[in-house]
Amino acid sequence: MYITIDGPIDHSSSASFAHGSSPAAIQRNVLDSPVQPPASPERGRFSRPLAHCPEAVCEARHAARSVLEGWHVDAELSESVLVVVSELVTNAIEHARPPMVMHLHQELPDGRVWVAVTDGGPAADEGPWTRSCTADEHGRGLTLVQALTEAHGTRRSDTGTTHWARLTAA
Repeated sequence: MYITIDGPIDHSSSASFAHGSSPAAIQRNVLDSPVQPPASPERGRFSRPLAHCPEAVCEARHAARSVLEGWHVDAELSESVLVVVSELVTNAIEHARPPMVMHLHQELPDGRVWVAVTDGGPAADEGPWTRSCTADEHGRGLTLVQALTEAHGTRRSDTGTTHWARLTAA
């Protein structure tokens, strides 16, 4: 399920999406949810600013792997989260303006993981990698995200865009 929300971003509450919820219920939850959980890996929330450069993908994966290990997330879910992190960070580098921040949130008690990348909004031009290749060499990232996630979407505001995904253990 993909959801796009335009409007201000609320940083004050906890994200909560019920698996199997109706689109209207999920949309209400999206409207009430944060897009920037505060940094605190020991409490199931982590945020990290990232440089707006290709090396940020490796940095984001490394940070996410460490956080997921600390949360004792199972190996299969961790690998899926890392793929989603890579895709969302790569898209922000190639299609958006800085600044860029990665967010992870472990939803307890079921252990779902919420992943998000907030950027400075759409860039005027595509990134160098996207410009250097043909259309059939890129463009599959969001298909991977959709295949690996319970839900994903976009939240736009005056200050930027957040692309998010929610993953559940199999």
